[in-house]
Amino acid sequence: MDAVEFSRKIVTVEDNIGKAVVGKDQVVELVLTALLAGGHVLLEDVPGVGKTLMAKALARSLNLDFRRIQFTPDLLPADVLGVNIYSQKTGEFVFNPGPIMTNILLADEINRATPRTQSSLLEAMEERQFTVDGVTRRLKEPFLVLATQNPVEMEGTFPLPEAQLDRFLMRVKLGYPHLEEERSILHRFGTGSPLEEIKPVLNAEEILAMREQVKSVNVDESVENYMLTVIRETRNHPAVKLGASPRASLLLYKCAKAFAAVKGRDYVIPDDIKHLAGPVLSHRLILNYESQLKSYRPEDVITDILEKTPVPVE
Repeated sequence: MDAVEFSRKIVTVEDNIGKAVVGKDQVVELVLTALLAGGHVLLEDVPGVGKTLMAKALARSLNLDFRRIQFTPDLLPADVLGVNIYSQKTGEFVFNPGPIMTNILLADEINRATPRTQSSLLEAMEERQFTVDGVTRRLKEPFLVLATQNPVEMEGTFPLPEAQLDRFLMRVKLGYPHLEEERSILHRFGTGSPLEEIKPVLNAEEILAMREQVKSVNVDESVENYMLTVIRETRNHPAVKLGASPRASLLLYKCAKAFAAVKGRDYVIPDDIKHLAGPVLSHRLILNYESQLKSYRPEDVITDILEKTPVPVE
């Protein structure tokens, strides 16, 4: 398909999800971009703003399998990956797969599980496979982890280490709805659930084909240099202790190509880098102690770098 047809299909999915998820068009667009780029998303916000609803609406719109795991301190890796169970009929161990064998996995309140359980997702997120008792199994494609965490209530939680945060392509915040959006939520959900009305508009095969098409999106050398300059400036910024890694460069590159395709273009522009720098880079930066004392945020660093970095004009 051409770039216009590609974008039209994405808009159809966004409109379909919008039947249930009110006022989160930009967040939905970012999640779809992450899916097309082959990445995962950390949804960080307070309870009740629609994180779970968006994940379910996305799965229904794309006709993909969906599973949800409520992460708790007593959750074990076997509860995520699966376990071998002895069968008395056959006299052999039979593998009983866990909820990870799906297309879209909602890891709800991931920071409430122990580091051991959190780490059970690492191989799956990076290599699209998991290992139980020495046997490695491939995951379904496409595979997307949508993990949620509450940034306010930290009692009884295990904050994700930097190495695991780096596995997420984006960190996205939904935020509270505006007045009229919240009024629309009351009217839509006051008498039923619009989620039940959502019908599939794409399928797994189409998503995988669109992923392949994303790879052919062109990135001009000037835009590539601009992106690399932004990345390198995160390592030199006076407020930063640890800047973005080469993995961050690669993920931002892939993400920019996917976002350009979502917007109906077969080429990346500097504005794509600007739009994605915050969601892709902010959770990968570690600020120094002085900046943390001044309540400086990684998002502030990204904004400062984008304002100071010259934008290519040709």
